[in-house]
This record gives sequence, C-alpha cells and structure tokens, in this order.
Amino acid sequence: MRIVEPSRAETVGVRVPARREQLIMLRALTETCLLVADLALDDVTDLQIAIDQIATDLIEAASPESSIACDLTLHDGRVSARVTGIVTTRGAIDEHGFGWHIVRTLAESPTTDVGSFDPGLGGYPIVVRFARTCQVTGGPVE
Repeated sequence: MRIVEPSRAETVGVRVPARREQLIMLRALTETCLLVADLALDDVTDLQIAIDQIATDLIEAASPESSIACDLTLHDGRVSARVTGIVTTRGAIDEHGFGWHIVRTLAESPTTDVGSFDPGLGGYPIVVRFARTCQVTGGPVE
C-alpha cells in the first residue's frame, strides 16, 4: 500500500510596471508558470488570454508609476488568479463590456473589487480575482 501525500497549494507571483511594453513580460512569466505546472495547453492559453485582458484594462487606467501584480495559486489542477493595480478611475474594468465577457467565458467566477481613492497611491486600489479548473497533463508519477 502506498500513501500519497496531499498536494500543497503553490503560489507564484510577478509584478511589472503598469506600462504596455511590460505586457510581454507578464505574458511570458504567466505562460511559463502554467506550463511548468503541467496544465493542458488549451487551459494555459485561456488563462493567458483572461490575464492579458485584465492586465491590459488595468494598464490603460493605471496611476502613473504604479505596477500590476499577478499571483497564481495552483492546487490539484485548479488555478486561482489575483491581478492587482492602482487605477485612476473606478470604472477601469467595464463589467458590461466585451473584454469582461471574454474573461467570464474563460474563467470561473471573476470578481472585481475597487477600493476607495488613496491619495498616497494616486488612485483606486483594484483587485480582480478568478479561478479555473484545468486539466493536468503530466506531473510526477505516483
């Protein structure tokens, strides 16, 4: 009889300056993290598109000199994403627009939480969360 230890949740995070030219770095790091986790290529692509859409919206509304952070938590084939930034307008994410429709299509239960204006940060702290259950293609043999 083999005893299989329960897997632990692993979180990987990245922070980039909130500038368009940094999207490629965010895309590359996100893809690498998800591929290393042995997720199916279709799931990796869908998660990348969702994160890219959210990050693009946050960058377009970003407070000067702010950053975008993306944390991915992986546990038993489930990916939870948390994307944060500081935006100059409460409506940085249009939850009725096409971009948010894409996110809703590719992710489970996306939510947006916009905090109160913070003069020290020069904008509104925003947190976008979503999850997705993915197919794991490989990994260690038990």
